[in-house]
Amino acid sequence: MRWWGIATTLVLLLAGCDGEPETAVTPSQAQSLPAPGTARLDAAKAQPLQAALAKIVAFPDSPAGSRGATAAVVTDRWTWSGAAGKDISGTALRPETSIAVASITKTFVAAEVMLLAQAKKVDLDAPISTYVKHKLTTNNATVRQHLSMTAGVPDFLPDDYFRLDGAVTAAPGRHWTAVQTLSYLTAPIEAPNSTFSYSNPSYLLLGELIENVTGQPFAAAFRRDLAAPAGLRHAAFQDGEKPQPPVAIDHNESCGGQPDGYLPCRAFASAVGATGSLAADAPTVAHWGYQLYGGRVLPMELVGEMTTGDGDYGLGTMLFTRLFGIGTAFGHRGDMPDSTSLLVVIPEKKLSIALLLADGDRHIETGMGELTKALEPLLS
Repeated sequence: MRWWGIATTLVLLLAGCDGEPETAVTPSQAQSLPAPGTARLDAAKAQPLQAALAKIVAFPDSPAGSRGATAAVVTDRWTWSGAAGKDISGTALRPETSIAVASITKTFVAAEVMLLAQAKKVDLDAPISTYVKHKLTTNNATVRQHLSMTAGVPDFLPDDYFRLDGAVTAAPGRHWTAVQTLSYLTAPIEAPNSTFSYSNPSYLLLGELIENVTGQPFAAAFRRDLAAPAGLRHAAFQDGEKPQPPVAIDHNESCGGQPDGYLPCRAFASAVGATGSLAADAPTVAHWGYQLYGGRVLPMELVGEMTTGDGDYGLGTMLFTRLFGIGTAFGHRGDMPDSTSLLVVIPEKKLSIALLLADGDRHIETGMGELTKALEPLLS
């Protein structure tokens, strides 16, 4: 299994999984949201949501199933969180169980870069080489093109991932830098253009930009500028921070058999770095989505830029349009070998949903569809 995510899954998701043509999203479809609700959803009303989680774990070996699932919902009136099933060690999951959420990290990267742009410390339309000197920044691609994955920087090839796996396995406790990880990329860079191509290396470079401009590790910048203002209590940007217990145990083969407090281990977490190192629980992820895409962390004009694209990707944001049936949605998917995650925010419904699975390579969109179906009667 590819250790960073499943390319085929991402291609299918970004192409649109509902069989209907995707349309470009315009800034006007992003809207500011009121403060998130603090009341807990009545237990009787929450039964259909819990039943959706139970359905996921009832058939753990099916493509859309999982051994364990957690989920959370944030609206302007109430919140809900739930859990079902177990992690691979047999420990029952709780709503507050931390799980590696992989590429949802990219929403933080994009938000931080947008803040730096607002502060006139970064020019989105300047070449990223203005801020990061690297052989991958020599094609004059702009910061904005890296954010939108149109910079002409390819993703790692299967053989690149294989060699990275071997290096992580050799020293699971090692700290990796972005430059060390990028040294494994063998595919040639191309001229920047308007063609979207999913690129983890672009986000490693953006992590370097954040560190160079702020003078801080990206974990510290995220904590100061995003996590603290958004009130995120259980987000850990690895390996600058360790996940807070309880933590879903996984048995990643690259990491050996001894847990070291990171998900899945320090070498893996630091090697993915700014492109996918976040570990969090479902309530934290749902709260982050509400605060970010509701214009409560960034000004709405910046949120509008993040949620605008010519296809299915904006700036650090997947554009789901009406994939889940109840409104235009923004967010991100995350894939790790031992976990799958999905954040979906539907501003017109004042709604943010996080679904985290304790299994890798899952068809998580099916479970999210069940949750949105169960939620619809509760939103009137």
